[in-house]
Amino acid sequence: MKGTAVIKVLTGSLALLAAAGLAPLPAQTTGDSLAMHSAAAQVAPPAASPPADTASDPDRLGEIADYIRARHHQDEELRGIAEASGLPTDSADLVTCAQAMHWLPRDAFFAEARRVLHRGAVIAVWGYHIPIVREQVVDAAIRHFHDVVVGPYWPPERRLVLDRFATIEFPFSQVAAPEFEMRCAWSLDHFAQYLGTQSATNRYRNAHGADPVPELVASVQASWGGRQLVRDVYFPVLMRAGRT
Repeated sequence: MKGTAVIKVLTGSLALLAAAGLAPLPAQTTGDSLAMHSAAAQVAPPAASPPADTASDPDRLGEIADYIRARHHQDEELRGIAEASGLPTDSADLVTCAQAMHWLPRDAFFAEARRVLHRGAVIAVWGYHIPIVREQVVDAAIRHFHDVVVGPYWPPERRLVLDRFATIEFPFSQVAAPEFEMRCAWSLDHFAQYLGTQSATNRYRNAHGADPVPELVASVQASWGGRQLVRDVYFPVLMRAGRT
């Protein structure tokens, strides 16, 4: 999985960053805007597949690059690898890396981003932090679930997200990123389904033969207001941004 990425023309995110003063307005751009998402990240829709068995084979990067070039002329979304996109040099106004920085080979990815970006263009590395509902009992239970219940089952790379990417070496001219958050209107049952998709939850199930989510649901049901009550769930967005 490491290094696999979805590469996508991303006008919407470019507009978002433009509003924050981090990127030029879409009408002012001279190239593409690219998003790189981990294959495991829960922020990217599925994309067409690359040639069979090439995504993890460094010896076949040329075939992947040819595939990417062909797809780039036909569609807005294609699949490649973060460290060898096959895109033209000096061709992009923006590269984003969404909920994937902790999976990628960072030095190689940053070198590829610098190659495809125009001079003075923007790279924005972002992800989302532990969700909250702004209710004290529920938020404390969510944090306990994340840190203690399934905490031992997170991969080591998760630490980079918890540290808000502050500990990674970021070889770009840093730009102050504004505060963002994602908001979802979810019932408790919907939120439980989300928790059930997390990798640490799945590893817990495999290790213990039991699902830890129902116990959390039972502990917060009254404070939530019932399993079917829809509440706003907030995901704080963490971002590091810079220019070439």
